[in-house]
Amino acid sequence: MSGSLTSHRPGLAILLKLSAIFLFTVMAALVKAVSDDVPPGEAVFFRSFFAIPVILVWLILRRELRYGLITRYPRMHILRGLIGTTAMGMTFAGLGLLPLPEVTAIGYAAPIFTVILAAVMLGERIRMIRITAVLLGIVGVLIMIWPRLGDGAGLEDAATTGALLILGATMFRALVQIHIRKMVQTEHTAAITFYFSATASVLSLLTIPFGWVMPSVHIATLMILSGLIGGVAQILVTSSYRFGPASMLAPYDYASMLFSIIIGYFWFSEVPTVVMLIGAALVILGNVLVIWREHQLGLERSKARSVSDPKG
Repeated sequence: MSGSLTSHRPGLAILLKLSAIFLFTVMAALVKAVSDDVPPGEAVFFRSFFAIPVILVWLILRRELRYGLITRYPRMHILRGLIGTTAMGMTFAGLGLLPLPEVTAIGYAAPIFTVILAAVMLGERIRMIRITAVLLGIVGVLIMIWPRLGDGAGLEDAATTGALLILGATMFRALVQIHIRKMVQTEHTAAITFYFSATASVLSLLTIPFGWVMPSVHIATLMILSGLIGGVAQILVTSSYRFGPASMLAPYDYASMLFSIIIGYFWFSEVPTVVMLIGAALVILGNVLVIWREHQLGLERSKARSVSDPKG
């Protein structure tokens, strides 16, 4: 019964997805707001640790707690935690060095890198449409980061370092997606969600020797909020896929650009450059091609199943 309901509630699915994207953007803004006072590793801890209670309550309400605590392959979660925590730490470090819209735009390259890694690591075939998408994405990324690398900019330049950190984080996020493709074959989604927050909390403690600080009440409140809001956003984005297919919801990820521009302008007085917007547009176009191609492949697989496995 629930399965039939989920396929006929696209409005709710879109609302949940947009709400999640907005909250993720707010979370990033909170981390950026404390970046001058709190090291990235400490921010990762607060973001991860304070998401755990939210996730646990959600699992209890859904009666899925046992799925969230049982795992067949703990090492897969540890590896996912290592990769994901690295990506999060690099992102948080980059947020303190770059405008929020620029961080968001460079992050759009993750699906493009995922296509490349899927071909290299999983042996997936890449045809002309995906090749075109990858090329568009790479050109878009180069356009966005070139001002940070050209005109004599060096690694000692904060913006250059920030661009490289976000680019590296984006590559690690793509690697996470490849790893999750393997994990979902044996692990429940609840377990993947819970154990990432748990492992990220533990791994972030390893950065204590690199200079954690005792935050003020104001700063601590902002960091705790980043964790709570991040946990709620994770739940909303997971729930959105219960009411609509991924192919339908994927384009709404790009609402984060609008949210980041608005929040960046009013909170941090940041204005996106024309060059950044052009590069972001090319990356988004490449991602749209990937989404369209995945939709087409899904239709082809459905047709193949209907022919090979007739129901009548």
